[in-house]
Amino acid sequence: MDVQVVVAGGGPVGLWLAAELRRAGVTVAVVETRTARDPRSRALTLHPRTLETFASRGVHRPFLDEGIPIPGGHFGVLESRLDFHRLPSPFPYTLALPQERTEALLEGQALELGATVLRGHEVTGLTDGPDSVGVRIQAPGGPSTLEAAYLVGCDGARSTVRAAAGIDCPGTPSTVLGWLGDVVLDEPPPPGYSHFGPTGTLMAVPLPGGTHRLVGITPRDLTTTWPGDLTLDELRENVIAVAGTDFGMRDPVWLSRYGNATRLAARYRKGRVFLAGDAAHQHFPAGGVGMNVGIQDAANLAWKLAARLNGWASEALLDTYHAERHPVGADLTETSRAQVALMTAFTPQGISLRGLFSRLIRTLPGLNDLLAAQVASLSVAYPPTRPGAHPLTGTRAPDLAIDDTGLFALLRADSHLLLDLTGSRPFGRPARPGLRVRTGTVRRAPADWSGVRAALVRPDGHIAWVGTDSDDTALADDLAAALALTHPG
Repeated sequence: MDVQVVVAGGGPVGLWLAAELRRAGVTVAVVETRTARDPRSRALTLHPRTLETFASRGVHRPFLDEGIPIPGGHFGVLESRLDFHRLPSPFPYTLALPQERTEALLEGQALELGATVLRGHEVTGLTDGPDSVGVRIQAPGGPSTLEAAYLVGCDGARSTVRAAAGIDCPGTPSTVLGWLGDVVLDEPPPPGYSHFGPTGTLMAVPLPGGTHRLVGITPRDLTTTWPGDLTLDELRENVIAVAGTDFGMRDPVWLSRYGNATRLAARYRKGRVFLAGDAAHQHFPAGGVGMNVGIQDAANLAWKLAARLNGWASEALLDTYHAERHPVGADLTETSRAQVALMTAFTPQGISLRGLFSRLIRTLPGLNDLLAAQVASLSVAYPPTRPGAHPLTGTRAPDLAIDDTGLFALLRADSHLLLDLTGSRPFGRPARPGLRVRTGTVRRAPADWSGVRAALVRPDGHIAWVGTDSDDTALADDLAAALALTHPG
C-alpha cells in the first residue's frame, strides 16, 4: 500500500486528520484496532470552535441536524453557568452528540474523500528513518509493515505510537474518580441541570434518542483505590445522595467510571512521528473539551503535513506544530486540574470558594466571556513568527462577511487565503502554490479589524499575517517576507 501518512487511531481526531489530508491531496491510511465503532464512547460535546472548523469545510450541517444545542457550558460545575450567547461565533452553543455518531459522520467523510481505513489492524511498533517511517502493523492475516513519510499517533492515552517513539509523558496520577451513566429517565430534570453540595456534584445532559447522561462525583470518590465497575444500583445511590431523586432512571446503555490522571507529552513531534489528541494530552473530562482540543490538534497539523508533502513549505514548518499546540495542551491540563479542585470542593471552605467564583462569573461579564471563549477554544492564539506583528496575527479569524460570502466558506485545506481589502490589488495573481487571493470588502468589520488592508488566513482558520501599510509596494514586500516559512521561494 502506497501512503504518505499513516494515522494510528480511528477516533474523531484521527478521522478528521485523515479527511483534511485527503482534502489536500495527501494519501493516508487510518489504522484502527476496533472492528466496529464503540457505542459507549465517552465524548459527547462539540464546542463552537469545532463547529466552526467543520463549517470551514462545509460539512457542519449533519452535526447540527443530529445534535442537541445547549446554550452554554460550565466551569467546575459552578452554579453560574457560562453564557455562550455572547461568543463571537455563528455557533454560540455546545452541541450534544454521542461520539459514536461523530465518528460515523467523520469516517463517512474520510472514506468518501479516499482515505483508507484499516479496521481490526493494530500498530505494534515503528522504525523512524531519515526519509520515511516504517509502521509495524498486526493485521488479521498476520504482521506487515507500512512505509510512509509520516506517522501520527491519535491512539489515545495509552498510545502505542508515543511509547514506540520514546516520547515521555509526565504528569500526575489519579486521585479522584468520576462516574457516568447513559440511562433512560422517566422524570428528567430540565436541560442544563447541574447540582453541587456537600454530598457531591451531578450534571444531566439530554442525548439524542431519548436517553440522558448523568455524570458526577461524591466525597467517597476522592480515592486512589479502584472500587470496581460501576453498577446501576451504585449510580442510583449516588444520584439520590446528590439530587434527592433518581429521576426515574432505568435501562442503562453505558455505565463507567474514570480518573483524573493528568499527563502531557514532552514533545508533540519526534522525527517523522507526531502526536495528537489524547495521545498528547490526558486529563479529567471537565467541560467536555478533550475531543475538541484534539480535533484542533489535527486541524493544525494536517495543513502543515500537506504543505510539506505537496512541496510548498519548508521542513521547519512542521516544528511549529509542537510550538503552537503544546502550550494549548499545557493550558488544557492546568485548567482541567483547576476544575477538578472546584468540583471536589465539598468542605465548607470549598463551598465558600465556589460561591465566590460563581458570584464573580455572574457579576463580571468579562470573566464569563473569558472563560467561555477558553472552554470553546475561541481564544487560542499562536505566537507570531516575526517581531512587530499586528495583534491579530495568530488569532482565530472570525466568519467575516466578505462581500456576500462568509470567510469560513472561502477556506480550504490545501491553501492559504489572502484577503485583499485594498481596492487597488497590489498582489496580482498568486505566484506561489498553496496560495489563493480573494479581493473584496469586509461588511460590518469588527473593531479590531480597523485599518486592515490585507490578511493572510491559514487553512486552519488562524491569521498568519496582517497588513496595514498604506503604501501598496511596502504592503506587498511585507507579505513576501511573511510567506518565507510557509511558501519559500
